[in-house]
Amino acid sequence: MSDATTHLLLPYILAAQAQKHVTHNEALRILDGLVQLSVLDRDLTAPPGSPADGDRYIVASGASGDWAGWDLNVVLWTDGAWLRLPPRTGWRAWVEDEGLLLVYDGAGWIGTTPAAWQNMALLGLGTTADASNPFSAKLNAALWTAKTVAEGGTGNLFYTMNKEAAGDDLGLTLQTGFSTRALVGLFGSDRFRLAVSADGSTFFDGLSVDNATGIVDQPQLPRFKAWTNYDNYVGVGTWTKIGLNNTDYNDQGAFDAANNHFVAPVDGTYLFGATLLYKINASATARMRGRLVLNGTTEIRGSLGEISATHVSLGTAIWLQTMVPLNAGNTVELQGYFRVADGYFAADHTSFWGCKVG
Repeated sequence: MSDATTHLLLPYILAAQAQKHVTHNEALRILDGLVQLSVLDRDLTAPPGSPADGDRYIVASGASGDWAGWDLNVVLWTDGAWLRLPPRTGWRAWVEDEGLLLVYDGAGWIGTTPAAWQNMALLGLGTTADASNPFSAKLNAALWTAKTVAEGGTGNLFYTMNKEAAGDDLGLTLQTGFSTRALVGLFGSDRFRLAVSADGSTFFDGLSVDNATGIVDQPQLPRFKAWTNYDNYVGVGTWTKIGLNNTDYNDQGAFDAANNHFVAPVDGTYLFGATLLYKINASATARMRGRLVLNGTTEIRGSLGEISATHVSLGTAIWLQTMVPLNAGNTVELQGYFRVADGYFAADHTSFWGCKVG
């Protein structure tokens, strides 16, 4: 029969042993040193100069003095002497000066944070993860940086996200108060999309890129093309708004057909153009002019055009084009003018168009 316990090597009180209290107290001393093990340091190779009773250390490799030959052992200062406590596999120790929990693996003391985590079900960083969000983090900043060549890496960094099939969704959800305000990614197809929402339920695509061609579309870009299907009569000497009662396209409803003008939905820089086709009334010598007008009163610089030579009915046209900064709510309209003789701006080919460019 052994005279000590298997794991902690606590001395047994033997049959007919004299001074049994000595053996008992030795066992208590070892228990006091090992249970809830916490050491002051693990980097010393020689004993400190003035230890306090109960101080414990893990001896560093290359020990000397009273610790010579005790590398990686736990030592306890008790009753004026160092007590050696050889570690066993699975012992755990808290290192107070590092705030680190170690475990003895049979060969050395290692950190309890594993080098690899595999097949974890949940991970919560600063918050609680759940089945819907198995990885959850609550923090104010995060950093991903490339492993450098000097560290054995490539210097590059790729963050890969993958979905099972083209019809599935893959993307980033950007929220305010946990209500989605933007989606970025591949939703329902492999076409790249950027969509925004004011309420988390209705979304508008601001940007879409065809993955097969790379062609970029801005579905909500303010743009329109309006035209008239009737001849607009204009008298002599009066600037007159041209009636445009049809649109080929009118994204965001920016062209107001009821009032025959464009209404800027947002601040920005806009490009406009127009075509005014002449149709004779009484005289081919009419002098035809056209312009674009801001808010019904101010001629937009660079938009004025005139043809003064003898016209060919349904064969003479003015092309106007200009760019202008607008505030949301500003209007732009097309106006025509005749001098010398009256005339018409012809149906079908008299048009006005525009789009936001910046």
